[in-house]
Amino acid sequence: MTAQFRFPRFFVTSPSPCPYLPGRVERKVFTELRGPHAADLNDALGRIGFRRSQSVAYRPSCVDCAACVSVRVVAREFRPTDSQRRALKVHADLKVSACEPWTTEEQFDLLQRYLSSRHPGGGMAGMDEMDFADMVEQTPVNSYIVEYREPGAGGMPGRLVGACLTDQQSDGLSMIYSFFDYQHTARKGIGNFIILDHITRAAKAGLSHVYLGYWVDGARRMQYKIRYRPIERLGPRGWERFEPGRESAAGRKVFADAG
Repeated sequence: MTAQFRFPRFFVTSPSPCPYLPGRVERKVFTELRGPHAADLNDALGRIGFRRSQSVAYRPSCVDCAACVSVRVVAREFRPTDSQRRALKVHADLKVSACEPWTTEEQFDLLQRYLSSRHPGGGMAGMDEMDFADMVEQTPVNSYIVEYREPGAGGMPGRLVGACLTDQQSDGLSMIYSFFDYQHTARKGIGNFIILDHITRAAKAGLSHVYLGYWVDGARRMQYKIRYRPIERLGPRGWERFEPGRESAAGRKVFADAG
């Protein structure tokens, strides 16, 4: 084990506007993932709430706010709800392939359509092909792009309707970023299906969890992350299961104090 892994150097970003809660600012702590033990470091940091972006691992480090909560699904015990079973059935015809982390023009076109329809004016809206390539290909860990295609004809691949940049960690799958054809009327709920597929893939591979990133109570666009049960959140005592919507008075006070 190298000293670089045992004693990584951490840095803190300057405050910037929070993308989830209006009127607040965010700050992140981060470190580089490099060298022969980058995957081990990413695994260790992932278990304490860090996320990966290219060759950097980061997590929120905001002053007087703890709204961002790391969440993960317990894949081995997951049981789909009736609506989730319907989503699995509706999209069961999709061809799913785990591809090497190399970008394609088709993926970038899908990303652009997704951003323009789902997140217009968001922080990623100005991404160009080089930015997208950096996001996918600059990875020091075991990553791949999971593609979701409609059935093809005549031996040709079908239309790409969804994709997800995914890291495989020692204890689970970490969904780094997913995007899909949001306006495809025949594929409503495909974002839900992509998460369900990852949960299924993790369970079949003997992996314990699917990491969904940060959940913010009160941020409407983040609420989809807590529809998959059982779910765990990272708190002061480590990972623990919780029932969203049944927060303790102490939990609610965090958000009140941060206002």
